[in-house]
Amino acid sequence: MNPQRSSRKSQPKADPEAEEKPQNGQNGLFPVVGIGASAGGLEAFTQLLRHLPSDIGMAFVIIQHMSPDQESMLSVILARSTQMPVHDVTDGMVVVPNQVYVIPPKFSMTIERGMLKLTPRSRARGIFMSVDNFLLSLSAERGNKALVIMLYGGDSY
Repeated sequence: MNPQRSSRKSQPKADPEAEEKPQNGQNGLFPVVGIGASAGGLEAFTQLLRHLPSDIGMAFVIIQHMSPDQESMLSVILARSTQMPVHDVTDGMVVVPNQVYVIPPKFSMTIERGMLKLTPRSRARGIFMSVDNFLLSLSAERGNKALVIMLYGGDSY
């Protein structure tokens, strides 16, 4: 039993379902920040994270485009710059506020119903638009709770 609910029973409510509704805006959605950068964006990522409070109420998704053959230590490096937990994304990972998520180099990523979805990156020639792919899904998912920070370069790996 929730002690807050029992103490409120004697108080009249204007909306009987108000307690069941999320209280943080657009259908309970918290802001998600998509941060895109070229392979040279490491310093910008670390500087940005270094200056953010750990209880900011937003989730941060880092999309750095790099060669699919390159191993990434980005999450380990970024974890040194912030008090927020930093995660290498796995398929189906649920996004929560006050955490940082890093795309793995061999995948394309989208967000759907609060979960990060990974699909293998094809080795076909041409432009791979990892930042654009994620940001389009973020916009569709979060609407005005989607924020974008572009730190470096274009999206053409």
